[in-house]
Amino acid sequence: MRLLPELALVCLESTLVSEANLLAIKSLSVSFGGLKALSNVDLHLNKNEVVGLIGPNGAGKTTLFNALSGLADVESGELEINGKQHAWPKPYELVDLGISRTLQGVGLFPELTVLENVMIGANKSARSGLISSALGISGRDETKLRQKALSALERVYASGIANQRADSLAYPVTKRVAIARALVSEPKILLLDEPAGGLGAQDIEWMNTLIHNLATQCSVILVEHHMDVVMSVCDRLYVLNFGQVISSGEVEEVRRDPAVIAAYLGVNN
Repeated sequence: MRLLPELALVCLESTLVSEANLLAIKSLSVSFGGLKALSNVDLHLNKNEVVGLIGPNGAGKTTLFNALSGLADVESGELEINGKQHAWPKPYELVDLGISRTLQGVGLFPELTVLENVMIGANKSARSGLISSALGISGRDETKLRQKALSALERVYASGIANQRADSLAYPVTKRVAIARALVSEPKILLLDEPAGGLGAQDIEWMNTLIHNLATQCSVILVEHHMDVVMSVCDRLYVLNFGQVISSGEVEEVRRDPAVIAAYLGVNN
């Protein structure tokens, strides 16, 4: 049976949308004064994929995250989300776009409880203030927000410490809380900035398992210096050096690239 032209067009458009990258960065360039932090960087991310972004210190990894988070002025480049071109976002637009990130440090408010810290990550209004009346949210909204925060804490196995103050936690536990705060907005794209930084071997193993689990519900871009984490959890890698992508592809392919060995991986061998 032949499809009507109109129906055939709808099917074609549906196929194209389904095959589109969840996120695509094209020819991204960022400069700080006379310093070129990123130069013509391309990157794409598919659904339920973990992509690693690696390279020496100062290579431009965090700058790329900042461009995606609205924290760095983009000199040139295009951004596509779900196959549609989009302006580079402002920080307050991230929740609506389904993007969330953690920071290199932890960035928790020490005087607040774990639950309150996670609630602050739930929506764009919450990120600009504190809890309850300071947030300007109703009792019903606060109850809903608390439920979402508890659910996010459960995903990182930290719901049992919800009522503890953030400044009472051991450092590895604060990493879990920071990730829960990024998860509470239910992102489609999660940017993890050095999640294993400062962790010991046992906690790193736990982090690997967590990232694998997260990828069943969202896509992840990971900046990380611990190569055992990168090699364990990533589907593909992009390697930056002096603001440029010098290699990209599947993990083993990139690992064997002489340019990568010379610029980065060889330092650790």
